[in-house]
Amino acid sequence: RDSDRSIQACRWRSNTDSKRYMDRREVKYHLAGWILFILCACFFIASSIKNLDTLALIGSMIFLIACLVFIVPLIWPEKKAEDESREDKGL
Repeated sequence: RDSDRSIQACRWRSNTDSKRYMDRREVKYHLAGWILFILCACFFIASSIKNLDTLALIGSMIFLIACLVFIVPLIWPEKKAEDESREDKGL
């Protein structure tokens, strides 16, 4: 029953906490989507290098950095959840 508890802990909380927490399945889909975006950015970078297109290279690198920024909360969400639970308890 540990798996049920961990899934319940990751599910959306009551309306007071509303949409802060996502279930694991949704996180996996979000993560898969961002990984595909990162893969696309790598191909855009390779294509711009091959074609010697500086503007496309700069845009592709900015796109890659943006994708990495959006993926960070999906990879390391525990710290934020622990800090919020400590604030709720008054620690």
